[in-house]
Amino acid sequence: MTNTLNFEGWVCPLPLRDQPNIIMGHGGGGKLSAELVEHLFLPAFKNDTLDNLSDSAIINLPNVGARLAFSTDSYVVQPLFFPGGNIGELAVHGTVNDIAMSGAQPLYLSTGFIIEEGMPLEQLGQIVESMAVAARQTGVTIVTGDTKVVDKGHGDGLYINTAGFGLIPEGVTIGPHKAQLGDVVLVSGEIGVHGIAIMSVREGLTFETVIESDTAPLHGLVADMLAVSNQIHALRDPTRGGVASALNEIAAASQVGIVLDERNLPISPPVRAACEILGLDPLYVANEGKLIAIVPAEMAEPILECMRQHPYGQQATIIGQVTADHSGLVVAKTGIGGTRIVDMQVGEQLPRIC
Repeated sequence: MTNTLNFEGWVCPLPLRDQPNIIMGHGGGGKLSAELVEHLFLPAFKNDTLDNLSDSAIINLPNVGARLAFSTDSYVVQPLFFPGGNIGELAVHGTVNDIAMSGAQPLYLSTGFIIEEGMPLEQLGQIVESMAVAARQTGVTIVTGDTKVVDKGHGDGLYINTAGFGLIPEGVTIGPHKAQLGDVVLVSGEIGVHGIAIMSVREGLTFETVIESDTAPLHGLVADMLAVSNQIHALRDPTRGGVASALNEIAAASQVGIVLDERNLPISPPVRAACEILGLDPLYVANEGKLIAIVPAEMAEPILECMRQHPYGQQATIIGQVTADHSGLVVAKTGIGGTRIVDMQVGEQLPRIC
């Protein structure tokens, strides 16, 4: 037996960080996405507003004495229809939620459709109608848009972009750089639901209970929370990259550590089972109707009680706290008493989920 290893033919299980071309991991909400933003987009577009890297940009309008939250997002989810929703309502909810994570009341949206030649008009009509219903139920108005058609085989059915803005109430200052030592970490409900709903369709997985996407508008929940206290420090809707990526972004921006208690993570049995089958960590699985809140310790219980009174926060719970230890990192206390680092992923765990 020889001790010499033959590396020929070995394949790295993770995408290489020095890829000369874009790979799927660049869109996954993890380290590759962060590096693309940090090294390409931020230097090119650099300005103080963009540098905050919040879910929405905060724009001051001094002449009218108002602050706007402005956000844009694109949706490339496959399949277009999934348990609990479709790409249309997802597009409305997603941008509404990004605006709400600044504490703003969403008001107006734009939408752009990139449609693949050959898409059935009936399908497109269903998606557009679901967007209209979602907008009416959410209280936002779609006021402008655009339509493009691309050659068959080049559009994967349909891509949608939505952008929008809302007004931030006076006295509300929320951002990923606002987390403070001693703060408590709240989550509004069971995590990992949307990503597993998408994967169950793709992989043909069946469970005793159908796992449906949690896509939902969260601005009403945020407004109720702010009515209890406007001293909420940070809010995030943990979409791509899940809870892990969202908390890592906050920890890095605020230069604090975050400690999670895995025993307190709200994970439904079907989602937990699906993650075990697929080899996924629920902390990295996408959500579309959940939020993370970083709040002062003395306000955690009143805000938590308020969240539980709202339809989209009934399973809200405390999952961790902000600490001075391991600045910029997220760690989790495991069920057997150990700890593990919850880092941002390099590659793409679940592509095309939003």
